[in-house]
Amino acid sequence: MEAAPVASAIRAPRLDLEPLAGRHADELAEALADDRLHEYTGGQPADAARWRQRCLRMNAGPEEPGEAWCNWAARHRGTGRIVGWAQATVRWETGGPATALLAWTTAVPWQGRGLATEAARAMTRWLARQGVRRFSATIHPAHRASERVAMAAGLTPTEDVVDGERVWTGAAEVD
Repeated sequence: MEAAPVASAIRAPRLDLEPLAGRHADELAEALADDRLHEYTGGQPADAARWRQRCLRMNAGPEEPGEAWCNWAARHRGTGRIVGWAQATVRWETGGPATALLAWTTAVPWQGRGLATEAARAMTRWLARQGVRRFSATIHPAHRASERVAMAAGLTPTEDVVDGERVWTGAAEVD
């Protein structure tokens, strides 16, 4: 990979993945205010001020050389509402293939509609076009919905466990 990927807009069948910006903070805080979203990851919902800080930090990027952060707010085109977000930490070494650690979150009222799967697939296709060749995600072993999203995105479980979460991996499908 020659240069770090920079998140750009991605169009999916029902979603627009918009590069994460401070302007999304209020909508993200409202959409993701449900404690149930933290059942497997811990923590608690962030308010708009924390989301603004988080957006600034994410957009500043990592301090590690050979690493880039790509983050998107997922907007439902039919309603115009933010329904979740997606993120990728991309890593590469000069001359080597790039890898991406993926994550996704869908607001509770929007779960069960295939939106996380749609976002994950769109994100992985976009990343593959940027030169990413391998993907991974860490998923709590009791989080069946995230496991289904990972499978739909082409990931399979491994025997590896990081911080109590199973590592899922897969190769890029290049369009």
